[in-house]
Amino acid sequence: MSEHATFAGGCFWGIEHVFNKEFAKYDIKTKVGYTGGNTESPDYKLVCTGTTNHAEALDIAYDPAKISYETLLEFFYRVHDPTLLNAQGRNTGTQYRSAIFYHSSEQKETAEKVTQKIQEERYKDKKIVTEIIPAVQFFDAEEYHQLYIEKNPEGYVCHYPRW
Repeated sequence: MSEHATFAGGCFWGIEHVFNKEFAKYDIKTKVGYTGGNTESPDYKLVCTGTTNHAEALDIAYDPAKISYETLLEFFYRVHDPTLLNAQGRNTGTQYRSAIFYHSSEQKETAEKVTQKIQEERYKDKKIVTEIIPAVQFFDAEEYHQLYIEKNPEGYVCHYPRW
């Protein structure tokens, strides 16, 4: 059985790359796209204007018998800075915000619990600004964005394990 986890944490190229490197052995399936906004059928050029309120996001299909949602959440927090508002690395704008798009009440509860834990253990002096909001329609990004870093190893990445 497959479930979905949807995260936004800056440029979707980098976050997809680090998740695939870390969790390949668990047979996750990833795709990047746009979610959380107010425009039907957004594309990269439109999202980059900052007018759609869509976030660049990663959708992960995973088997909860092989890997837990909590493990995915903790890794999400490890590989980006959740204290930056609408920014990650040199990218700024609402499309680069930190967000967890939950797909069930159980995911919401787990996201709130993990966020509180990470806040207390890792970010005592800074506030986590990650949004925890319901998943809405996910629009796949253009094909050239899918697995971008694997296709373009010199591409820009600001995601790495911070602890």
